[in-house]
Amino acid sequence: MRFPIFALLLLLCTGGRAQEMASALPATLGFDAERLTRIDDLVQGFIDEGVIPNAQTLVLRHGKVVHRNTYGFSDLEGKKPARADDIYRIASQTKAMVTVCLMMEYEKGRFLLDDPLSKYLPAFASMRVFKSVDEERGEYTTEPAKSAITIRQLLSHSSGIGYGLPVEPEALKVPFFASLEADTLQDIADRIARRPLLHHPGEGFTYGLGIDVAGRLLEVVSGETLEEYLTNHLWQPLGMKDSYFYLPAAKQARLVKLYSKLSERGPLTLHENETYRDFAVRGAQTYFSGGAGSVGTIDDYARFCQMMLQRGTYGNHRFLAPKTVDLMLRNQIGSAEVWDRKDKFGLGFQLITPQSAYAGPASPGAFTWGGMYLSEYTIDPQEDLVMLLYTNVHPIPQYGEIVKKFRVVVYGALVD
Repeated sequence: MRFPIFALLLLLCTGGRAQEMASALPATLGFDAERLTRIDDLVQGFIDEGVIPNAQTLVLRHGKVVHRNTYGFSDLEGKKPARADDIYRIASQTKAMVTVCLMMEYEKGRFLLDDPLSKYLPAFASMRVFKSVDEERGEYTTEPAKSAITIRQLLSHSSGIGYGLPVEPEALKVPFFASLEADTLQDIADRIARRPLLHHPGEGFTYGLGIDVAGRLLEVVSGETLEEYLTNHLWQPLGMKDSYFYLPAAKQARLVKLYSKLSERGPLTLHENETYRDFAVRGAQTYFSGGAGSVGTIDDYARFCQMMLQRGTYGNHRFLAPKTVDLMLRNQIGSAEVWDRKDKFGLGFQLITPQSAYAGPASPGAFTWGGMYLSEYTIDPQEDLVMLLYTNVHPIPQYGEIVKKFRVVVYGALVD
């Protein structure tokens, strides 16, 4: 399903509920209206080619909507057209929200960034690091960590806490992204503490379960569950009315189906992993994964992005001080880089550098991240710009291609 481009000039509506973000004519926001239609051509092309089942796109400049569109089917088999109020699994986009909430407690003097994590979570007091591994025999040796994990390292993915391990005994396994079982964040954090680190704290960038641990840290320093904290201090004040760990019954039908694309030429098929498909709507619903466990609409997350672009404020509510946002957007990983992207990482966000191999036309100083089900955002302070692209497919070989081309086309329409 594809809406006319100028339908986006109306006030956003989701399920008949007017939203606060106003729209404006593209030319008044520095965009060429004809060039903006290339977004529709690009995304609809991916759908027509069977690369993705659906998508939503949203572009904001100067706090106003310049483009917003919905494409394809939320349920391919049932031929259910995608709707503007569809809810998506946003996986690792949860990490930035948890980091922001923890920094809200930082501003209250609850902790310092270079405090050892074990000061608040004693299970992390005596960490060990992989030294040698015999994968065939399933054996490994470890050595004591050279230093304690700090909260700064936790939030910048430089602690050594990873996802998979070279050797993973049954007793050390944890749910990486979600759970249908009666797991709790405290139990999972304690189990993570028993897993060896992949490198010594501060000696590299290793993406992993650190923000799940940060979610538990937030519970300890705030006295609220992670779900309570995000709901009370971020989602409700921001007007993120459709953001949850577990969807209420009345909203479950709005969750899009999750598909897989196992090869570039292969078909889209319903995802085989029932946990990934169903964690938001069934199961024990006791595990609040700060690293990958939330769902929501594209409009909800746009508010969060706009708040960060505005250095901590949205509407009449201040979430963070400007200097705290500035701190979060400074390189925190030294000479290390985010994979092969040649980018840096702050506290919660990937930072675009002039040498970036990932960001295309995005300005140095822009910041970004995404979720494994293929959702991604870019926030560009230099251009006062926010862009988001959502769908739900995992795995998908074309992830990087889709995100990069979307970014290229958005910047290609920005002419002033």
